[in-house]
Amino acid sequence: MKPLLLVLFATSSLASVHKADVCVFGGTSGGVSAAVQVARMGKTVVLAEPGRHLGGMTSGGLSAVDIGDPRSVGGIAREYFTRLVGKYGKKLEWDQPFQSAGGPATGGAYAIEPHQAERVFEEMVKEAGVRVLRDARLASVTHHESRITEITLENGDVIRAKMFIDTTYEGDLMAKAGVSFTLMREGNAKYGEMLNGIQYDAKFKPRSGHLQPGANGRVKGGQGVWDRDFPLDPYVVLGCPDSGVLPLIELDDVGEPGDPAPGVQAYCYRLCLTTAADRLPITPPADYDAKTYEIVVRFIEACLQNGDDMDLRWFSKHDPLPNDKWDFNTATFGGNLPGASHAWPTASYTEREKIAKKHENYHRGLLHFLATDPRVPKKVREDMGRFGLPKDEFQDTGGWPHQLYIREARRMVSDLVLTEHHTFGKTIAPKSIGLGSYGTDVHEIRRIVKDGVVIREGKLAGGRGGFGPYQIGYNAIVPKKSECSNLLVTFALSASHTAFASVRMEPVFMITSQSAATAACQAIDDGKAVQEVDDAKLQTRLQQDGQVLKWQP
Repeated sequence: MKPLLLVLFATSSLASVHKADVCVFGGTSGGVSAAVQVARMGKTVVLAEPGRHLGGMTSGGLSAVDIGDPRSVGGIAREYFTRLVGKYGKKLEWDQPFQSAGGPATGGAYAIEPHQAERVFEEMVKEAGVRVLRDARLASVTHHESRITEITLENGDVIRAKMFIDTTYEGDLMAKAGVSFTLMREGNAKYGEMLNGIQYDAKFKPRSGHLQPGANGRVKGGQGVWDRDFPLDPYVVLGCPDSGVLPLIELDDVGEPGDPAPGVQAYCYRLCLTTAADRLPITPPADYDAKTYEIVVRFIEACLQNGDDMDLRWFSKHDPLPNDKWDFNTATFGGNLPGASHAWPTASYTEREKIAKKHENYHRGLLHFLATDPRVPKKVREDMGRFGLPKDEFQDTGGWPHQLYIREARRMVSDLVLTEHHTFGKTIAPKSIGLGSYGTDVHEIRRIVKDGVVIREGKLAGGRGGFGPYQIGYNAIVPKKSECSNLLVTFALSASHTAFASVRMEPVFMITSQSAATAACQAIDDGKAVQEVDDAKLQTRLQQDGQVLKWQP
């Protein structure tokens, strides 16, 4: 026993106590924004990141940025993207609407390389004097009455602060602090919505006779070839339910549209691929089995019967980036792995590593399948063969992104819950801390069998009834006062599933996080709970720092 006791003593003796005015937990794009704002307001800050990298998805592969309406983006978010594109000698026109090529407000001048994005985040925290803790996995939270007094990390380190900001995608600090949250798609009845709960959108209903696309890969009306749903037979033996379903398909209750249901949006890796001569090969997983992708073969057969002249866009919308690189998104059969994300929000760090690896192995296998399987059209195989992993991106993970795209996880339930009524402009949220502007973008929740064919349940992609940028209310980023009075939550904020589908974009995350940091500093100065921050005083400072709080086109 003595050696073990010595080891335990040695480990505990290495633990440190970190003190600051504000602790920002999560080194995401929002985390960096919050920490920089705290430092600029003259307060001490610790930015604790469970991994090794800063920037979250903004530096982790989401390179064709979902900017929404640029005129609604201000503060540090605007500063960051201005600085980032400046590295390419470009200038952004923040007073102009997004110039679309037929799709959503994504990419274009806002498309950047991941390593440059991470470099700017690192520069900003260094310039601001932010203390960064890496590999800072959360173990426990200590309370006194309704306040967090300290958090303990898995390595034994302790962080003590007056205020805490949860900038994780999962709401991990919020959950350990005992704050109310949900993992349910609430259903339409709860908040009087139209798009919540179980959904079978007509745009994604399996059908034949898809139109042929234009040069931009989209058909008349804007839908891309990467979103084609055919009535595919899901069974191992065609037409025989007793044979079981193919891989990548779930047998689950179909459910009634609009009813409440569990499940979060599908996750994926947003790959940065290149055609450069020194590209790295995309190797398949050790247990690669082409049979995993049998449903993809049936999809290909349906596309060919439809008269499609298939290329790689049928399997991944990919947007151009600087220096011969592309941001690879998902498709009907692309990087998304529906169902595999459902356990992530409440999983341990170790369990999340396994879930992330499952996504990676599936995606590597799919790309290998598209490049090599003779059942794949030659044009697709040749197109896939042009691409590889860039040598100058994600170097500590061999060119594969270090960040899984967590599109949705826990969502706080507070005194203000943002709903469709807010994002569609039917109700205006009070105490604005910033604007959201993206459409209602929900990736599939499940890939299941309905009426004898494969269907992507939960998939939605549309606007918000023509309404412009909407206000995000301050009370959506603070818990109920009785639950925690010194915590702000900026990604896993209080919103219904369908409202969150618009709010969840990275620039908005940066906006809410900067505003949260400003409120935290003012709460310290005034000796108040975060729920008691003076709204007029907060808005005055936010506007001084360039935040856009009201929509004035």
